Amino acid sequence: MKRRGLVLGYALAMVQLTILYALGQEASPGGVPVHMVVSVEARHGATPPEITREDVMVHEGRDRDRVTDWVPAQGDHAALEFFVLIDDGASISLGSQLDDLRQFITAQPDTTKIGIAYMQNGMARIVQNPTQDHAQAAKALRLPLGETGADASPYFSLQDLIKRWPETTARREVFMVTDGVDWFGGTTPDDPYVDDAITDAQRAGVIVFDIYMPGRGHAAHSYWQYYWGQLYLSKVADETGGEAYYIGFTGAPVAFTPYLESVTQRLTHQYFLGFLAKPEKKAGLRRVRLQTEVPNAELVGASQVYVPASAQ
Repeated sequence: MKRRGLVLGYALAMVQLTILYALGQEASPGGVPVHMVVSVEARHGATPPEITREDVMVHEGRDRDRVTDWVPAQGDHAALEFFVLIDDGASISLGSQLDDLRQFITAQPDTTKIGIAYMQNGMARIVQNPTQDHAQAAKALRLPLGETGADASPYFSLQDLIKRWPETTARREVFMVTDGVDWFGGTTPDDPYVDDAITDAQRAGVIVFDIYMPGRGHAAHSYWQYYWGQLYLSKVADETGGEAYYIGFTGAPVAFTPYLESVTQRLTHQYFLGFLAKPEKKAGLRRVRLQTEVPNAELVGASQVYVPASAQ
């Protein structure tokens, strides 16, 4: 009997340790509420599988945070403000893709407001504020000026747009058309101006899509320049939860339509994710990792999310 009691006692202790370890992997009930927009992608095929709140995992380092909300961006939650941000230093060959952009804009649902802006000297010149009148937004599109230097840095213009964009409960997303060349930051893996733009977008919860479009002047045929430009664009999209589109280093896309269809696919499979982040005394950006075990599904979101300071 004594031996049996020792065995039962040991088994009970192991169960308790297992429970305590599992609890240690979860954020405390007093965590800080955080929200972000997440896209669900299919690893194979076009349509991603259905994802429920129980299927979603959020990690901060080795710790797993508790998921509180997982709401489809549909119905009453479908509101979206979407800016098309075009580099005014882009080649005028963009004219052949303007009809693709117009068709994309007019095909958006009534729950989407479309805005149009042009990059000029590091600023975002808004020619159409976000509107549900998609035909009016489509009319605001025009050929770029094609002036070298009109795009002092596309990342300055992105920051300017974000800073002047009023906060809203709707999703906020951008489609940038530019060569991505930063005339101020140079050509290095860590461009401070690119990183600053990413930080501003993450803090504001703005998702950035972008597509490579050659500019005019030397950068348009300088492999060194547009190589880094495309890498910067890819970094901005990846770090904010968007997607970068380009066809290598052979010039402008023949058509935007296939890439805009991909954007539409992403927009129609987005969710509002809520979770409890680890409490910290200081507010700031926190790196998070999203995961699901649902087959053929991948969760795509910003690599960092803004977490307010804990009230504790």
